[in-house]
Amino acid sequence: MLSGKRIILGVTGGIAAYKAAFLLRAYQKAGAEVRVTMTPAATRFVGVETFSSLSKHEVAVEVFPENHAATESWTQHISWGEWSDLFVVAPCTANTLAKIAHGISDNMLTATVLAARCPLLICPTMDGEMYEAPAVQTNLETIHDLGYYLLEPDEGYLASGLEGKGRLPDVFKILDKSNQVIQKEKSDGPLSGKKVLVTAGPTREHIDPVRFISNPSSGKMGFAMAEAARNLGGEVTLIHGHVTIPKPYGISTVEIESAADLFEEVKKESDADVVIMAAAVSDFTPQEKKQQKIKKEGANTDLHLIRTQDILAWLGEHKKKGQQLIGFAMETEDLLKNARSKLEKKKADWIVANSISDPDAGFQSDTNRVHLINNRTNKEYKGSKKEVANRVLQKILG
Repeated sequence: MLSGKRIILGVTGGIAAYKAAFLLRAYQKAGAEVRVTMTPAATRFVGVETFSSLSKHEVAVEVFPENHAATESWTQHISWGEWSDLFVVAPCTANTLAKIAHGISDNMLTATVLAARCPLLICPTMDGEMYEAPAVQTNLETIHDLGYYLLEPDEGYLASGLEGKGRLPDVFKILDKSNQVIQKEKSDGPLSGKKVLVTAGPTREHIDPVRFISNPSSGKMGFAMAEAARNLGGEVTLIHGHVTIPKPYGISTVEIESAADLFEEVKKESDADVVIMAAAVSDFTPQEKKQQKIKKEGANTDLHLIRTQDILAWLGEHKKKGQQLIGFAMETEDLLKNARSKLEKKKADWIVANSISDPDAGFQSDTNRVHLINNRTNKEYKGSKKEVANRVLQKILG
């Protein structure tokens, strides 16, 4: 379950902080990618360079670190919170436990906890009778009520020389618990056991072997929808055009070139329980594709186009019972009017509409501003494309 997963490892200021280095390596051996965030107190036990060298990533400690541009630091907790599949705080001191329980975010670790969209696993460790203290027990109850996962400490010899409950569990116990958390989140998701088809990115309609008609779609919104569906437990197939962004892990992908290629692949997966048509599909294709490069000397500059297959309309005509069909509409004018028209004509259940004219939305942007529309709903969402994708899909699934 951990192979290909993205894990944030939070390290707090207790003597067990040194064990987090072994935990990091264990996660990596299990196939996970790990980033580390530390509280300032944790750096007094283990140096930042240790975790940076092991993880191959910069370690996040301060919200406003020196020698960093503002855009590279104070928003890092947001980007990490969206990046991760699991956040593990090990060891978690009584101090950090109290902060998490009460929503205090006075360092990068606790700020990232609030920004995370993934399950949180807390491994509390402390010395003496601290774990049994009424305040700590109350905070543990609060943690449980908030829906966070907890791995209780082991009993044994403590750093103070006392015997008691407070030791960080064995690395393999933490790995096993991590597996259980990810498995539970996947099986409990609203898309658990359901097939999801997502299309993303542009299509290319070739004029000759070196020239084509296309559009600037980056695939970011479609990929975000695919990741959101995966995180909700869906068995996702992602069909995409040419993109330069990394393919999401844990998702079956098929790369296509043209609208005709896309149509053929979509037909193969058209029995999916949820279909999300986020691809920017060319509406026209050259009537004739030249087999050799067209030379400019004496070339005919007239280009004759024909319509491509309307894939969303085909899906609407062939929609199976209970299937959710979600289309996307990008407009330059009359956004809501055109989106509602598309909803009706294509027989879709939902349309996600956004205007290419908005400065914080559209092609290439990492953010988006959309209207989610059906016969009864017009809900606006804005934020990063991953955040928008999560909120849109959660609204659709009710």
